[in-house]
Amino acid sequence: MYKGIIFDMDGVLADSEGYYASRREEYLDLIGYRRQENTDFTGSNEKALWETMVPDDLELRQELFMGYRAYRRFHPVPYRELMDPQVGPLFRALRERGLKIGIASSSAPKAIAALVQAAEVETLVDCRISGEECGAHKPSPEIYLRTLEVLGLSADEALAVEDSPTGILSAKRAGLTVLALRPRHGESLDQSKADVVICQLMDVLHYL
Repeated sequence: MYKGIIFDMDGVLADSEGYYASRREEYLDLIGYRRQENTDFTGSNEKALWETMVPDDLELRQELFMGYRAYRRFHPVPYRELMDPQVGPLFRALRERGLKIGIASSSAPKAIAALVQAAEVETLVDCRISGEECGAHKPSPEIYLRTLEVLGLSADEALAVEDSPTGILSAKRAGLTVLALRPRHGESLDQSKADVVICQLMDVLHYL
């Protein structure tokens, strides 16, 4: 019997991956930087993302990244618009069943807090762990192992809800059963390593 659910954030609780990508491209266009690759960064972390976009020039990479951080402050993520409307009803249903709720996301702690506030589920979330608080990013299992520890659960007592191959692998390496949320816009994501693919968040209730 499961006692807790751990959710990834971007692409799961919020349809935010596309917004992140558009905001980055707008910034790069603004400063006139043309990158050579066309990588899909779904599920990636900021360090790996910028190392891929600016691979051979550490000084330029740091300059662009700091500029983007400033740009980002004036273009905050509209989580209230991007949030899945099923987050609130699902979290309340989980709480009514006595389950603990955790969020394990590569996003920054402030971003996780902003989404939780926008969804009005602050009192329902028992644990929030950011990849920035871990020594290694997904697909390392560290973020899930730390979340399990804070929740006081073993891996066989919790489900993980993910979307990206990186996140799915992270949760699997931590020993969790993984539900993969099917991409909302038909994006091509390899979710083959998940135990189950679900079509909407409320489907989580069917696997408790």
